[in-house]
Amino acid sequence: MDSVLARRKPLPRLSRFGWLMGLYAENHARLQRLFAASELECGAYVSSIGDGLDVRLDVIERHAYTTELRMSYGLVDPHTGLSDPSASLRLYRDARQVEATHCYAGRRWQDVIGMFPPPERILDHRLRMNTFLGKWLQYLAEQGHGVATLRRVQGESQRKKTAPDA
Repeated sequence: MDSVLARRKPLPRLSRFGWLMGLYAENHARLQRLFAASELECGAYVSSIGDGLDVRLDVIERHAYTTELRMSYGLVDPHTGLSDPSASLRLYRDARQVEATHCYAGRRWQDVIGMFPPPERILDHRLRMNTFLGKWLQYLAEQGHGVATLRRVQGESQRKKTAPDA
């Protein structure tokens, strides 16, 4: 028995950075299945399934290889007037990854990790934001949101009140 265990090669360990890159790839696949976001033109979109919690997707800007998006519910924080919760997303079309660059769920990133956080705290925060995004996208799919429920909002390019650097 000892000889069998001695011949076993250990599996390579995945670093936190490697885990984060894996989350980016998973979130890309989820967002593509859900809303085909890389195909959307700039503008505002709403997904409604009749439950009173419409999902808003703003395609803010398209670049050669990336798309800037903001995803939120139609809910507004009464104290700040900002969409709550919301996530700012960067979709890398060439690398097939989606990064949650900012999430706002009642607090800004500065309130969560401080103004001058050490690199490991920033990495931990990015892991939490992108894990949240993955769970949110999965929840939306389970609730019935998708390409078939997504409609463009006419006459509106993006949400007027957004959380800068949130």
